Amino acid sequence: MTITLDTHAFITAAPASLRAESAGLSPAEFHDRYCRDTGAIKLGEWTHIQAADFTATLEFADHLRTVSTSGSPVAALTSALYDEGYPIEILAFHQRRTEHGIATFVQCEFNGRRGWGAALADDSAESTVRAMIAGINTFA
Repeated sequence: MTITLDTHAFITAAPASLRAESAGLSPAEFHDRYCRDTGAIKLGEWTHIQAADFTATLEFADHLRTVSTSGSPVAALTSALYDEGYPIEILAFHQRRTEHGIATFVQCEFNGRRGWGAALADDSAESTVRAMIAGINTFA
């Protein structure tokens, strides 16, 4: 997501608890804290094949892993991350269509720490995967 004047609409799409937590942040600070696309895990390639079929290539420090699924991106990514040593739990999930795409907000727990990840993408599956990765990158 690019920081623009439209970032306000993205932030207002967030659930009430995240809006309260981030109340004092500027849009740039919100993006830096909750929308991390760099860190321990990166989304390399994303292919939305059809309906609920997708392939995602995850970049870890020393290797790549491709995840392909027909169905829930949350289940597929959670399983892949667990196998890679990132036992993430999704505590809250919030998704809304905005005029700029699908906004997704996930509250994650990883190694006893809780935090939010957020993303904006053209489709709900990609937005979900990006938000989950952003959530992990707040801890790792």
